Amino acid sequence: MSIRNLEHLFQPQSVAVIGASTKPHSVGGTVMRNLLEGGFGGPIMPVNPKYRAVAGVLAYPNIASLPETPDLAIIGTPPTTVPGLITELGERGTKAAIVLTAGLPQTKDKQGQNLQQKMLEAARPHLLRILGPNCVGLMIPLLGFNGSFAHTQARKGEIAFVSQSGALTTVVLDWAKSKDIGFSYFISMGDSADIDFGDVLDYLGGEPNTRAILLYIESIKEARKFMSAARAAARNKPVLVVKSGRAPEGAQAAASHTGALAGSDDVYSAAIRRAGMLRVVTIENLFGAVETLARALPMQGNRLTILTNGGGPGVMATDAVILADGQLATLSKKTIQQLDQVLPPTWSHGNPVDIIGDAPAERYVKALKILLNDPQSDALLLIHAPTAIVPSDHIAEAIVTVVKEAKRNVLTCWLGGEAVEKARDIFARANIPTYGTPEEAVHAFLNMVEYHRNQVQLMETPPSISQEFTPDRKAAQQVIKKVLASSHRLLSEPQAKEILATYGIPVVATRVAKTPEEAQRMAQELGFPVALKILSPDISHKSDVGGVVLDLETPEAVQAEAERILRRLQELRPEAQLEGFTVQEMAHRPGAHELLIGATTDPIFGPIILFGQGGTAVEIIQDRAVALPPLNMHLAQELISRTRVAKLLAGYRDRPAVDQEAIARVLIQIAELIADIPEITELDINPLLADDKGVLALDARMGIAPAKSSGPERLAIRPYPRELEEWSDFQREKVLLRPIRPEDEPQYREFLQQLDPQDIRFRFFDMIKEWPHSELARYTQIDYDREMAFLAIPKNVDDWPKILGVARAITDPLNIQAEFAIIVHSALKGKGLGHLLLDKMIQYYQSCGTKELIGNARRTNQRMLALAKDLGFEIQPIEEEIVQVRLNLQS
Repeated sequence: MSIRNLEHLFQPQSVAVIGASTKPHSVGGTVMRNLLEGGFGGPIMPVNPKYRAVAGVLAYPNIASLPETPDLAIIGTPPTTVPGLITELGERGTKAAIVLTAGLPQTKDKQGQNLQQKMLEAARPHLLRILGPNCVGLMIPLLGFNGSFAHTQARKGEIAFVSQSGALTTVVLDWAKSKDIGFSYFISMGDSADIDFGDVLDYLGGEPNTRAILLYIESIKEARKFMSAARAAARNKPVLVVKSGRAPEGAQAAASHTGALAGSDDVYSAAIRRAGMLRVVTIENLFGAVETLARALPMQGNRLTILTNGGGPGVMATDAVILADGQLATLSKKTIQQLDQVLPPTWSHGNPVDIIGDAPAERYVKALKILLNDPQSDALLLIHAPTAIVPSDHIAEAIVTVVKEAKRNVLTCWLGGEAVEKARDIFARANIPTYGTPEEAVHAFLNMVEYHRNQVQLMETPPSISQEFTPDRKAAQQVIKKVLASSHRLLSEPQAKEILATYGIPVVATRVAKTPEEAQRMAQELGFPVALKILSPDISHKSDVGGVVLDLETPEAVQAEAERILRRLQELRPEAQLEGFTVQEMAHRPGAHELLIGATTDPIFGPIILFGQGGTAVEIIQDRAVALPPLNMHLAQELISRTRVAKLLAGYRDRPAVDQEAIARVLIQIAELIADIPEITELDINPLLADDKGVLALDARMGIAPAKSSGPERLAIRPYPRELEEWSDFQREKVLLRPIRPEDEPQYREFLQQLDPQDIRFRFFDMIKEWPHSELARYTQIDYDREMAFLAIPKNVDDWPKILGVARAITDPLNIQAEFAIIVHSALKGKGLGHLLLDKMIQYYQSCGTKELIGNARRTNQRMLALAKDLGFEIQPIEEEIVQVRLNLQS
């Protein structure tokens, strides 16, 4: 349901406390005390038939007797009473409730119905939103609102903290108070029966009093809603996450390597990264990271320079960087020459830059200025150990201005206690990040790098695939349909390869033989040498039973090995069903790397893609990275870069770099295959041979099951909706109407730059002279689940602009209303293109079940108003210069 009526929860004007009590230490009594002590300015109405007053406030026997309808109700009564109270509140007109009561999912009524479900059914007709049940409550310090049974009040601030753990909520509140950390919102989610993380992120992402959102997550329910909300919020402000449950109980047995390797924690990390958020390990890291990010300049890279007056601390910082896979900057020759002129001969002559323990303030200043101009460095860590020669605060006073004026991030570490206290204060007052140990400082730097990387991934325009492919979906679906008709749920290797080939993935030529004699004949047809493999639906890993033989050079050798495999199978797995053998061409690719590309289905986030080092020891090597589909070239290359084998793929000694674009292309093709065919539950390509000549799939396995939902609906992120592409006639030419893609950014920029100034004003209500990448990314990297933009692309690009026009609309989270805007190339106005695009938009939102399409236009934009009128829109004035056009889509 998302943000509908959440303003009544997060900006309440009045509150009723149902179950208010005078009993000491009771939930109802604590909530009343917290509300009164917090200083909430609106009416507070206790409801309890046992009392005339609670905490000195007049009490009411029931909801019907309340003098006014409360915006928000807080319920702390027994489980059996909650559904009835929600019904009464809904009928009264209340739009939000906090249910503190625990035990609703475990309690049933006389008819055996779950009370939590009964509560939700009672709320639904009234669109009443529920926080909880089984939560600690809600604090809004800026309103003086403390609707919780926490033991203390939260301080005012600009950070929203959202927790799924009630116990942790009170612990963090106590800890933050001791650190003088304030909050805009402090939210206990409880069981999240109605309002979940997606709803809260949608609200807080646009909330002006919140500059950062901190989440403590135990589990996610609606992955697609969560991802859409998280991606939208992370574009506006930092969103940081602690996700508990990092260590798995143990991998379940799986038919593929991928199923065994992809742990749920890896998938959560991939989702957090894909959404542009930052994951940290502990609550203390959470608050430390948000303060670091709040003070940080935009990062330009990941190379760190360390400046220190002591060798030991410099080595500690270096260890921390290297062990965390960070990168130390390599000082340029010019920088070293300049440092030689201002530092003693005994300085370290490298990074870390040790300026020696007797360094006076002036030496710090000179070294800092030089290092801050080094083009091969992206950030600087200054470490200072106190000495008896120069007081630390004198050094701090000398360098603080240099650091404040720096054009790149500078982190500082003032080692020690009382001797550096004044220095820390100087830097804290200057809003410069300061840390107690080298390790803390390095960790903060790596958080900044990771956050920057995730934000770039959220905003970056990916390159197109150099070799476009058109998969043969029908052929792949026919293979799946045939196998599902049997009792098998694991495709044979030839069947799996057949499906891969339909999606353009290079596979080695493979034949199926029923007998050793037939295997011999097929080997002769393929040509020697060949590989021979056992074919059995009961055996996933063939090498485990000696079912793989390579480099067979003669027909006699093929038949002899096939007979030996039969004997060995009878000995090791007599119950296994044998379908025969596969005979394959031997792929001689000397020096090729063995890789693994796979897919499996996560119970929360749906299909996921895995990449890593392949071979028979894949589970032991454990070199893998996980990503959510869909993928593009940039996302695929980023996935590859997060593995150890990526360093080998870049080439070393006499081994050339592999064709990484070919690997990325296979990852994209696998992601599309998984999105298109929901019956595929697991997939392995192992090994995928990769070298400088390209890639080749040697072996493949695929698990299937009857589909529970359509392909795209299974994915946590809606893929590019190719089914919406449509050719239309315009000016006697063919024009493609299709959704916008991230890689359209260069053409989209060119289109905007070609528009007349008046057309810019009509569309954007202002004159825009520049189009920065960050802004264009918002227009081209859309969430297809919430937004749509149709481009008009000419078939003949030589005689026409690359983009002829754009129609765009954004849907509210409830899919009630979509707001659209439209613009066509200035040279094509009045020729019918706007009608074509807007009609496409109307048809799309009608199919989505959206109730209404609206748009705003200037009164002087007569072409737009005539178009709207022609298509049946109503025109209503809303401001002196602005009118609104509205179309009922479902009438």
